[in-house]
Amino acid sequence: MSGAPRKLERKEPKPTEPYAWFAPVLIVVGVLIAAIVQARKPAPVREIQPPAQAVIVDRAAAAVIGHDEASSIRGEAFETHFNPHGKEAPFFQVFDKSFLQILGRYASIYEISSDPTFAFAHEAPIYHEESDMVFFASNGGGALGFSDWHNNNKVLSLNLTVVDDAIWRLKAGQYTVNVPATKLDLHNSVQMTNGGTGPYKNDLLFINSGRANLHPNIVAVNPYSPHNVTVLLDNYYGRSFNSLNDIKIHPSGKLFFTDVTYGHLNEFRPEPLMPNQVYRFDPETHSVRVVADGFSKPNGIAFSPDGKTAYIADTGAAAGVNGLHQTLPATIYAMDVHPKSHAFTNRRVLAYVDAGVPDGIQTDTKGNVYSACGDGVHVWNPEGELLGKFFLGRVSANMVFAGRGRLVILAETKVYMVHFRTDGQKLSWP
Repeated sequence: MSGAPRKLERKEPKPTEPYAWFAPVLIVVGVLIAAIVQARKPAPVREIQPPAQAVIVDRAAAAVIGHDEASSIRGEAFETHFNPHGKEAPFFQVFDKSFLQILGRYASIYEISSDPTFAFAHEAPIYHEESDMVFFASNGGGALGFSDWHNNNKVLSLNLTVVDDAIWRLKAGQYTVNVPATKLDLHNSVQMTNGGTGPYKNDLLFINSGRANLHPNIVAVNPYSPHNVTVLLDNYYGRSFNSLNDIKIHPSGKLFFTDVTYGHLNEFRPEPLMPNQVYRFDPETHSVRVVADGFSKPNGIAFSPDGKTAYIADTGAAAGVNGLHQTLPATIYAMDVHPKSHAFTNRRVLAYVDAGVPDGIQTDTKGNVYSACGDGVHVWNPEGELLGKFFLGRVSANMVFAGRGRLVILAETKVYMVHFRTDGQKLSWP
Protein backbone atom coordinates (compact mmCIF):
# COMPACT_ATOMS: atom_id res chain seq x y z
CA MET A 1 0.00 0.00 0.00
CA SER A 2 1.51 3.25 -1.02
CA GLY A 3 0.80 6.76 0.02
CA ALA A 4 2.38 10.05 0.72
CA PRO A 5 5.25 9.90 3.23
CA ARG A 6 4.20 10.78 6.81
CA LYS A 7 5.32 14.18 7.91
CA LEU A 8 7.32 14.12 11.14
CA GLU A 9 6.26 16.78 13.56
CA ARG A 10 9.07 18.68 15.26
CA LYS A 11 8.59 18.80 19.02
CA GLU A 12 9.57 22.04 20.65
CA PRO A 13 11.40 21.68 24.01
CA LYS A 14 9.40 22.75 26.99
CA PRO A 15 10.57 26.03 28.37
CA THR A 16 12.77 25.66 31.46
CA GLU A 17 11.24 26.96 34.67
CA PRO A 18 13.20 29.83 36.20
CA TYR A 19 15.88 28.66 38.73
CA ALA A 20 15.04 24.98 38.24
CA TRP A 21 18.78 24.31 38.21
CA PHE A 22 18.99 25.54 41.80
CA ALA A 23 17.07 22.61 43.35
CA PRO A 24 19.82 19.98 43.00
CA VAL A 25 22.38 22.47 44.28
CA LEU A 26 20.25 23.03 47.38
CA ILE A 27 20.04 19.30 47.93
CA VAL A 28 23.84 18.93 47.74
CA VAL A 29 24.41 21.91 50.05
CA GLY A 30 21.87 20.54 52.52
CA VAL A 31 23.59 17.17 52.59
CA LEU A 32 26.97 18.85 53.18
CA ILE A 33 25.62 21.01 56.03
CA ALA A 34 23.99 17.99 57.67
CA ALA A 35 27.29 16.11 57.44
CA ILE A 36 29.22 19.02 59.00
CA VAL A 37 26.70 19.39 61.85
CA GLN A 38 26.86 15.67 62.54
CA ALA A 39 30.65 15.74 62.54
CA ARG A 40 30.69 18.59 65.06
CA LYS A 41 28.40 16.82 67.49
CA PRO A 42 30.38 15.48 70.46
CA ALA A 43 30.99 11.80 70.23
CA PRO A 44 28.79 9.85 72.62
CA VAL A 45 30.53 9.29 75.93
CA ARG A 46 31.56 5.70 76.16
CA GLU A 47 30.04 4.00 79.18
CA ILE A 48 32.78 3.15 81.68
CA GLN A 49 32.36 0.32 84.11
CA PRO A 50 32.89 1.41 87.73
CA PRO A 51 36.26 0.49 89.27
CA ALA A 52 36.32 -2.31 91.82
CA GLN A 53 36.54 0.18 94.72
CA ALA A 54 33.64 2.36 93.51
CA VAL A 55 30.16 2.83 94.97
CA ILE A 56 27.39 4.50 92.94
CA VAL A 57 25.16 6.78 95.03
CA ASP A 58 21.49 6.81 94.01
CA ARG A 59 20.76 10.51 94.33
CA ALA A 60 17.01 10.03 94.08
CA ALA A 61 17.05 7.61 97.01
CA ALA A 62 19.41 9.82 99.01
CA ALA A 63 17.30 12.95 98.48
CA VAL A 64 14.57 11.77 100.89
CA ILE A 65 15.25 10.25 104.32
CA GLY A 66 11.68 10.33 105.65
CA HIS A 67 10.23 10.76 109.13
CA ASP A 68 10.80 7.13 110.09
CA GLU A 69 14.53 7.53 109.50
CA ALA A 70 14.99 10.75 111.47
CA SER A 71 17.88 9.17 113.35
CA SER A 72 19.78 9.08 110.04
CA ILE A 73 19.96 12.87 109.91
CA ARG A 74 23.54 13.96 110.58
CA GLY A 75 23.63 16.30 113.55
CA GLU A 76 27.13 17.52 112.74
CA ALA A 77 29.55 17.49 109.83
CA PHE A 78 32.94 16.78 111.38
CA GLU A 79 32.62 13.34 112.95
CA THR A 80 29.82 11.75 110.89
CA HIS A 81 30.04 11.27 107.13
CA PHE A 82 27.65 10.62 104.26
CA ASN A 83 28.13 6.91 103.58
CA PRO A 84 24.67 5.43 102.91
CA HIS A 85 26.12 2.11 101.77
CA GLY A 86 28.19 1.66 104.93
CA LYS A 87 31.16 0.67 102.79
CA GLU A 88 34.56 0.41 104.44
CA ALA A 89 36.97 3.16 103.39
CA PRO A 90 38.82 3.91 101.24
CA PHE A 91 36.63 3.85 98.13
CA PHE A 92 35.37 6.03 95.28
CA GLN A 93 31.96 7.55 96.00
CA VAL A 94 30.29 8.33 92.65
CA PHE A 95 27.51 10.96 92.58
CA ASP A 96 27.59 11.67 88.85
CA LYS A 97 28.49 9.26 86.04
CA SER A 98 30.96 11.79 84.64
CA PHE A 99 33.12 10.97 87.69
CA LEU A 100 33.72 7.58 86.08
CA GLN A 101 35.31 9.39 83.13
CA ILE A 102 37.71 11.01 85.60
CA LEU A 103 38.47 7.71 87.32
CA GLY A 104 38.65 5.25 84.43
CA ARG A 105 37.87 1.55 84.64
CA TYR A 106 40.97 0.53 86.58
CA ALA A 107 41.27 3.32 89.17
CA SER A 108 42.54 2.26 92.60
CA ILE A 109 43.20 3.89 95.99
CA TYR A 110 46.24 2.68 97.90
CA GLU A 111 47.40 3.44 101.43
CA ILE A 112 51.13 4.03 100.91
CA SER A 113 52.54 5.32 104.22
CA SER A 114 51.35 5.24 107.80
CA ASP A 115 52.33 6.15 111.35
CA PRO A 116 49.42 6.03 113.84
CA THR A 117 51.46 7.88 116.48
CA PHE A 118 52.36 10.99 114.42
CA ALA A 119 50.39 13.33 112.13
CA PHE A 120 53.33 13.44 109.74
CA ALA A 121 51.26 14.06 106.57
CA HIS A 122 49.24 17.24 107.03
CA GLU A 123 49.91 19.96 104.45
CA ALA A 124 52.20 21.59 101.86
CA PRO A 125 52.42 18.77 99.27
CA ILE A 126 54.80 19.39 96.35
CA TYR A 127 55.61 16.88 93.62
CA HIS A 128 59.15 17.01 92.22
CA GLU A 129 59.09 15.17 88.91
CA GLU A 130 62.84 14.85 88.35
CA SER A 131 63.36 12.86 91.56
CA ASP A 132 59.84 11.36 91.64
CA MET A 133 59.53 12.59 95.22
CA VAL A 134 56.62 14.20 97.01
CA PHE A 135 57.39 16.65 99.83
CA PHE A 136 54.98 17.66 102.62
CA ALA A 137 54.77 18.87 106.22
CA SER A 138 53.50 17.46 109.50
CA ASN A 139 50.65 18.98 111.49
CA GLY A 140 51.56 22.37 112.97
CA GLY A 141 49.96 22.92 116.36
CA GLY A 142 47.27 20.25 115.99
CA ALA A 143 46.61 16.73 117.29
CA LEU A 144 49.58 14.36 117.08
CA GLY A 145 51.68 17.12 115.50
CA PHE A 146 54.00 17.50 118.51
CA SER A 147 54.59 21.12 117.52
CA ASP A 148 53.66 24.27 119.41
CA TRP A 149 54.97 27.66 120.55
CA HIS A 150 58.28 26.01 121.46
CA ASN A 151 58.56 23.24 118.85
CA ASN A 152 58.64 23.39 115.05
CA ASN A 153 56.81 20.98 112.76
CA LYS A 154 58.66 18.78 110.23
CA VAL A 155 59.06 18.73 106.45
CA LEU A 156 59.34 15.24 104.96
CA SER A 157 59.66 13.47 101.62
CA LEU A 158 58.35 10.21 100.15
CA ASN A 159 59.94 8.37 97.23
CA LEU A 160 57.14 7.47 94.81
CA THR A 161 59.34 5.19 92.73
CA VAL A 162 59.73 3.02 95.82
CA VAL A 163 55.97 3.33 96.45
CA ASP A 164 55.04 2.20 92.93
CA ASP A 165 57.44 -0.73 93.17
CA ALA A 166 55.80 -1.81 96.45
CA ILE A 167 52.34 -1.49 94.89
CA TRP A 168 53.40 -3.56 91.88
CA ARG A 169 54.30 -6.41 94.27
CA LEU A 170 50.83 -6.48 95.88
CA LYS A 171 48.49 -9.35 95.20
CA ALA A 172 45.08 -8.79 93.61
CA GLY A 173 42.67 -7.13 96.05
CA GLN A 174 45.45 -5.73 98.26
CA TYR A 175 45.70 -1.95 98.59
CA THR A 176 48.14 -1.26 101.46
CA VAL A 177 51.90 -0.74 101.59
CA ASN A 178 53.94 1.24 104.11
CA VAL A 179 56.89 3.17 102.70
CA PRO A 180 58.45 5.37 105.40
CA ALA A 181 58.83 9.13 104.88
CA THR A 182 62.19 10.85 105.34
CA LYS A 183 62.67 14.05 107.38
CA LEU A 184 64.46 17.02 105.79
CA ASP A 185 66.88 19.13 107.83
CA LEU A 186 66.05 22.73 106.95
CA HIS A 187 67.32 26.14 108.03
CA ASN A 188 65.79 27.70 111.14
CA SER A 189 64.02 30.30 108.98
CA VAL A 190 61.51 27.59 108.01
CA GLN A 191 58.98 27.56 110.86
CA MET A 192 55.61 25.75 110.85
CA THR A 193 55.40 24.97 107.15
CA ASN A 194 51.75 24.86 106.06
CA GLY A 195 51.64 25.33 102.28
CA GLY A 196 53.69 24.41 99.27
CA THR A 197 53.66 24.40 95.48
CA GLY A 198 55.90 24.43 92.44
CA PRO A 199 58.63 23.73 91.69
CA TYR A 200 59.35 27.41 91.11
CA LYS A 201 62.54 27.93 89.10
CA ASN A 202 63.47 24.35 90.06
CA ASP A 203 63.05 25.01 93.80
CA LEU A 204 60.33 23.88 96.17
CA LEU A 205 58.13 26.79 97.21
CA PHE A 206 57.05 26.57 100.87
CA ILE A 207 54.87 29.01 102.79
CA ASN A 208 55.37 29.03 106.56
CA SER A 209 53.03 30.14 109.34
CA GLY A 210 55.83 31.21 111.65
CA ARG A 211 56.15 30.21 115.29
CA ALA A 212 56.15 32.35 118.46
CA ASN A 213 57.93 35.57 117.43
CA LEU A 214 59.59 33.99 114.39
CA HIS A 215 57.85 35.59 111.42
CA PRO A 216 55.82 33.84 108.73
CA ASN A 217 57.53 33.77 105.33
CA ILE A 218 57.72 32.36 101.81
CA VAL A 219 60.88 30.40 101.00
CA ALA A 220 62.47 28.63 98.04
CA VAL A 221 64.12 25.32 99.00
CA ASN A 222 66.56 23.25 96.98
CA PRO A 223 64.90 19.83 96.53
CA TYR A 224 68.32 18.18 96.84
CA SER A 225 70.60 18.03 99.86
CA PRO A 226 71.73 20.23 101.57
CA HIS A 227 68.31 21.81 100.87
CA ASN A 228 69.49 25.43 100.75
CA VAL A 229 66.80 27.93 101.77
CA THR A 230 66.19 31.37 100.26
CA VAL A 231 63.64 33.66 101.93
CA LEU A 232 61.54 35.47 99.30
CA LEU A 233 59.13 37.44 101.52
CA ASP A 234 58.60 37.81 105.28
CA ASN A 235 56.66 41.04 105.84
CA TYR A 236 54.05 43.45 104.50
CA TYR A 237 55.80 46.85 104.44
CA GLY A 238 57.37 46.14 107.82
CA ARG A 239 54.31 44.46 109.33
CA SER A 240 54.26 40.77 110.19
CA PHE A 241 51.71 38.53 108.54
CA ASN A 242 49.39 36.58 110.88
CA SER A 243 50.26 32.98 109.92
CA LEU A 244 50.66 32.35 106.20
CA ASN A 245 48.68 29.34 105.03
CA ASP A 246 48.67 28.31 101.36
CA ILE A 247 50.23 29.37 98.06
CA LYS A 248 49.96 28.89 94.27
CA ILE A 249 51.82 30.18 91.23
CA HIS A 250 49.60 31.96 88.73
CA PRO A 251 50.33 31.37 85.00
CA SER A 252 51.74 34.93 85.00
CA GLY A 253 54.52 33.81 87.35
CA LYS A 254 53.14 35.85 90.27
CA LEU A 255 52.71 34.15 93.66
CA PHE A 256 49.30 34.24 95.36
CA PHE A 257 48.88 33.27 99.00
CA THR A 258 46.46 33.30 101.92
CA ASP A 259 47.03 34.67 105.42
CA VAL A 260 44.79 33.58 108.28
CA THR A 261 44.84 33.52 112.08
CA TYR A 262 45.25 29.76 112.61
CA GLY A 263 48.67 30.21 114.20
CA HIS A 264 47.07 32.19 117.02
CA LEU A 265 44.00 29.94 117.14
CA ASN A 266 46.29 26.92 117.57
CA GLU A 267 48.39 28.78 120.16
CA PHE A 268 51.74 28.95 118.37
CA ARG A 269 51.60 32.57 117.13
CA PRO A 270 50.93 35.90 118.88
CA GLU A 271 47.65 37.76 118.61
CA PRO A 272 46.95 38.78 115.00
CA LEU A 273 47.44 42.39 113.91
CA MET A 274 46.03 42.32 110.35
CA PRO A 275 42.84 41.06 108.66
CA ASN A 276 42.57 37.63 107.08
CA GLN A 277 43.39 38.35 103.42
CA VAL A 278 44.67 37.03 100.09
CA TYR A 279 47.85 38.53 98.64
CA ARG A 280 49.83 38.67 95.40
CA PHE A 281 53.65 38.80 95.42
CA ASP A 282 55.71 39.53 92.30
CA PRO A 283 59.12 37.86 92.75
CA GLU A 284 60.60 39.99 89.95
CA THR A 285 59.59 43.46 91.23
CA HIS A 286 59.09 42.38 94.89
CA SER A 287 55.73 44.15 94.92
CA VAL A 288 53.17 42.77 97.36
CA ARG A 289 49.49 43.72 97.42
CA VAL A 290 46.12 42.52 98.72
CA VAL A 291 43.87 41.03 96.02
CA ALA A 292 40.90 39.83 98.11
CA ASP A 293 39.45 40.18 101.60
CA GLY A 294 36.15 39.74 103.43
CA PHE A 295 36.61 36.04 104.20
CA SER A 296 36.13 34.42 107.58
CA LYS A 297 39.27 32.23 107.26
CA PRO A 298 40.80 32.12 103.76
CA ASN A 299 42.69 28.86 103.44
CA GLY A 300 43.37 26.78 100.30
CA ILE A 301 43.95 28.52 96.97
CA ALA A 302 44.02 27.39 93.35
CA PHE A 303 43.49 28.64 89.80
CA SER A 304 41.67 27.32 86.77
CA PRO A 305 44.05 26.03 84.07
CA ASP A 306 43.78 29.32 82.12
CA GLY A 307 44.39 31.42 85.25
CA LYS A 308 41.18 33.42 84.75
CA THR A 309 39.37 31.99 87.78
CA ALA A 310 40.66 31.82 91.36
CA TYR A 311 39.33 29.45 94.01
CA ILE A 312 39.57 30.17 97.75
CA ALA A 313 38.51 27.78 100.50
CA ASP A 314 36.96 29.55 103.49
CA THR A 315 37.30 27.33 106.57
CA GLY A 316 35.47 29.64 108.98
CA ALA A 317 33.64 26.73 110.63
CA ALA A 318 36.94 25.43 112.07
CA ALA A 319 38.32 27.74 114.76
CA GLY A 320 41.23 25.85 116.29
CA VAL A 321 41.16 25.74 120.08
CA ASN A 322 37.93 27.77 119.95
CA GLY A 323 36.11 24.77 118.54
CA LEU A 324 33.79 24.24 115.61
CA HIS A 325 31.08 26.61 114.39
CA GLN A 326 28.94 24.90 111.78
CA THR A 327 27.01 28.05 110.87
CA LEU A 328 30.22 29.70 109.61
CA PRO A 329 31.61 29.03 106.11
CA ALA A 330 32.82 25.65 104.94
CA THR A 331 32.77 26.98 101.43
CA ILE A 332 34.82 27.24 98.23
CA TYR A 333 34.42 30.54 96.43
CA ALA A 334 35.18 31.18 92.76
CA MET A 335 36.35 34.63 91.63
CA ASP A 336 37.43 36.27 88.40
CA VAL A 337 41.09 37.31 88.17
CA HIS A 338 41.51 40.79 86.70
CA PRO A 339 43.84 40.53 83.68
CA LYS A 340 46.03 43.50 84.74
CA SER A 341 45.76 44.08 88.48
CA HIS A 342 45.08 40.40 89.33
CA ALA A 343 42.52 41.55 91.91
CA PHE A 344 39.85 38.92 92.60
CA THR A 345 36.35 40.07 91.64
CA ASN A 346 32.82 38.70 91.18
CA ARG A 347 32.95 36.33 94.13
CA ARG A 348 30.39 33.50 94.03
CA VAL A 349 29.91 30.16 95.76
CA LEU A 350 31.37 27.16 93.94
CA ALA A 351 30.50 24.65 96.67
CA TYR A 352 29.57 24.23 100.31
CA VAL A 353 30.97 20.96 101.64
CA ASP A 354 28.99 18.42 103.65
CA ALA A 355 31.92 17.04 105.65
CA GLY A 356 34.27 19.17 107.74
CA VAL A 357 35.76 22.12 105.87
CA PRO A 358 37.43 22.42 102.46
CA ASP A 359 41.16 22.90 102.91
CA GLY A 360 43.77 22.51 100.15
CA ILE A 361 42.56 22.88 96.55
CA GLN A 362 43.89 21.54 93.24
CA THR A 363 42.50 21.51 89.68
CA ASP A 364 42.93 19.01 86.87
CA THR A 365 43.56 19.70 83.18
CA LYS A 366 39.79 19.80 82.50
CA GLY A 367 39.21 22.45 85.16
CA ASN A 368 37.58 20.15 87.71
CA VAL A 369 38.14 21.29 91.30
CA TYR A 370 39.49 18.97 94.02
CA SER A 371 39.48 19.85 97.71
CA ALA A 372 40.59 18.03 100.84
CA CYS A 373 37.67 17.79 103.29
CA GLY A 374 36.51 16.05 106.44
CA ASP A 375 35.99 12.62 104.83
CA GLY A 376 38.59 12.65 102.04
CA VAL A 377 38.83 14.53 98.75
CA HIS A 378 35.75 15.96 96.98
CA VAL A 379 35.63 16.67 93.23
CA TRP A 380 33.39 19.26 91.52
CA ASN A 381 33.13 20.30 87.90
CA PRO A 382 33.76 24.01 87.11
CA GLU A 383 30.04 24.72 87.53
CA GLY A 384 30.10 23.45 91.12
CA GLU A 385 28.34 20.10 90.64
CA LEU A 386 29.66 17.47 93.07
CA LEU A 387 30.85 14.58 90.89
CA GLY A 388 32.33 12.27 93.48
CA LYS A 389 34.69 11.73 96.38
CA PHE A 390 37.86 9.87 97.15
CA PHE A 391 36.23 8.69 100.36
CA LEU A 392 38.79 7.99 103.12
CA GLY A 393 36.51 8.19 106.15
CA ARG A 394 39.03 10.54 107.75
CA VAL A 395 40.19 14.15 107.51
CA SER A 396 42.43 15.20 104.66
CA ALA A 397 44.05 18.65 104.58
CA ASN A 398 45.64 18.60 101.13
CA MET A 399 46.61 16.61 98.06
CA VAL A 400 48.78 16.97 94.94
CA PHE A 401 48.88 15.46 91.48
CA ALA A 402 52.11 13.51 91.22
CA GLY A 403 52.86 12.85 87.56
CA ARG A 404 50.53 11.27 85.04
CA GLY A 405 47.50 9.57 86.55
CA ARG A 406 48.58 9.81 90.20
CA LEU A 407 47.13 11.79 93.08
CA VAL A 408 48.80 11.80 96.51
CA ILE A 409 46.43 12.55 99.41
CA LEU A 410 47.64 13.60 102.86
CA ALA A 411 45.51 12.36 105.75
CA GLU A 412 47.44 13.21 108.93
CA THR A 413 48.68 9.77 110.08
CA LYS A 414 48.33 8.20 106.61
CA VAL A 415 49.21 8.98 102.99
CA TYR A 416 47.13 7.60 100.11
CA MET A 417 47.82 7.43 96.39
CA VAL A 418 45.17 7.21 93.69
CA HIS A 419 45.98 5.66 90.32
CA PHE A 420 43.43 6.91 87.78
CA ARG A 421 43.08 8.31 84.26
CA THR A 422 43.25 12.07 85.05
CA ASP A 423 46.17 14.49 85.17
CA GLY A 424 46.56 17.67 87.19
CA GLN A 425 47.21 21.07 85.70
CA LYS A 426 50.79 22.34 85.60
CA LEU A 427 51.87 23.84 88.93
CA SER A 428 55.55 24.47 88.22
CA TRP A 429 57.01 27.68 86.78
CA PRO A 430 58.32 28.41 84.25
